[in-house]
Amino acid sequence: MTQYDIPVVLTFAGNDPTGGAGIQADIEAIASMGCQAAPVITALTVQDTRNVIRFEPVSALLVIEQARAVLEDMPVACFKLGMLGSVENVEAIHTILSDYPDIPVVTDPILRAGGGGELADAELIDAMTELLLPQTTVLTPNSQEARRLAPEADTLDACGQELLAAGCELVLITGTHENTATVDNVLYGNMRKLETFTWERLPHSYHGSGCTLASSIAGLLGQGLEPFSAIHEAQEYTWEALKNGYRIGMGQLLPNRLFWARAEEE
Repeated sequence: MTQYDIPVVLTFAGNDPTGGAGIQADIEAIASMGCQAAPVITALTVQDTRNVIRFEPVSALLVIEQARAVLEDMPVACFKLGMLGSVENVEAIHTILSDYPDIPVVTDPILRAGGGGELADAELIDAMTELLLPQTTVLTPNSQEARRLAPEADTLDACGQELLAAGCELVLITGTHENTATVDNVLYGNMRKLETFTWERLPHSYHGSGCTLASSIAGLLGQGLEPFSAIHEAQEYTWEALKNGYRIGMGQLLPNRLFWARAEEE
C-alpha cells in the first residue's frame, strides 16, 4: 500500500446538524481509522443534542444515484449502514449491496434517537430484517434495538441467536442501556456466544456513540482486519472517544472522535 492507497468506506446515514451523530460521526470515525469516508445521505434531520425533532428521508432514487456515482468511480472496501429513513431506501440499498456481495457490511440499526424520538416504524424494521440483515457482516445493535429486532426472544442471548438466524454473520449487542455496573458488549457468531467485552461504565450519556462504534468497525474492516480484531479495536477507540467527550450543547455529551489528534500534539 502506498500513501495514496487509502481504503474507501461508503456510509449510508442521515445528516445530524449538531455533528454529534449521523454522517459526520461516520466521517470522523472512518477517517480516524485511516480510511476515506464516502458519505451517502439517506435523510435530513432536525435535531439537537437532546432529541430528534423531525426528519425527512431522501428519495430512494437520489440514494441510489449517490451510491452508484461513488461505486463506479472508487474501489469501495466496506459498506456502513446507519439511519436509512424509509422502506424505499432499505429496498434501494439492498439492491446495491446485492451487486457487491464480496464487500463487507456493518449495519448499525438506528431505530430511535438518544432522546427517545422514533426513527423507524414496524414496516421499516421488517424491511431491514428481511432485506439487510442477511447481507450484514457485523450488526451492532444496542440492547434496546436488539429486543425490537428480535421481539420473540426472551433474553439478550436469545436476541443474539435470533439475529444470527436472520442472516447476520456476527452480532455485537452493546450493553450501555443495561442496568449493570460495567458495560458488557456481547459478540455472537456461529450460532453461539463468542465473547463478552467488559468496559468501565462512564458517567455520562453520549450523542453518536453507536455511529462511532459501527463506523470504526467498518474502517478497520476496510483496512483488511479480520472481524474479531476489528470489533475489539473499534470498541477501544470508541471508549476513548467517549471518555474524552465534551458537552457543547444542552443535552448529551458528544464523543471526541479526534482525541488522538490532540494526544499527538501534546
